[in-house]
Amino acid sequence: MEVSKGEGAVERPARGARERILEAADHLARETGPAHLALDAVAARAGVSKGGLLYHFPSKLHLLTALVDRHVERFEAEVAERSKAASGPSGQLRAYLDASLEDCRQMPSTGALAAMVQQPDLLRPVRDFKRRALDRMLTSAPDAGAALVLFLALDGLRSLKLFDLDILTDGERQLAIDALRRLIDAA
Repeated sequence: MEVSKGEGAVERPARGARERILEAADHLARETGPAHLALDAVAARAGVSKGGLLYHFPSKLHLLTALVDRHVERFEAEVAERSKAASGPSGQLRAYLDASLEDCRQMPSTGALAAMVQQPDLLRPVRDFKRRALDRMLTSAPDAGAALVLFLALDGLRSLKLFDLDILTDGERQLAIDALRRLIDAA
């Protein structure tokens, strides 16, 4: 159901507006980088007025914080889902590896860094999640050293992408991933 707002403007129903705004912001952040995210552009992409956007997210910081929280929640759910499907004592490590590789493929580069530099508090939920993930891996992995190496290697791959320093060829990246898989299998 759409509600007319006069002069040909159409406002979508409020139901789902918050999620539409987050989806639009996520897509735009990937296109332009979070540091260049414009609230007007997010509102237009989401099909809401700027006032509607500001109702849900009173500032750009609130919107960016919600995006980070949403990303962490989705990543954590993805790891949990993959962990259920993974078998054996190293299932948690395999789940984290696979979810991290997918996340890294989809991650924007320097724009995310710029947003975090502008608002360092955006890192708090990421830091908290990483600690929880590492703790789960350390307690469930048969080899804590292998879990640490996996964690550090994956963060290294993410950092290369985040800082726009990814100099690895596809073959080199795959070689590293294969080595991580062998490390997990040996654990």
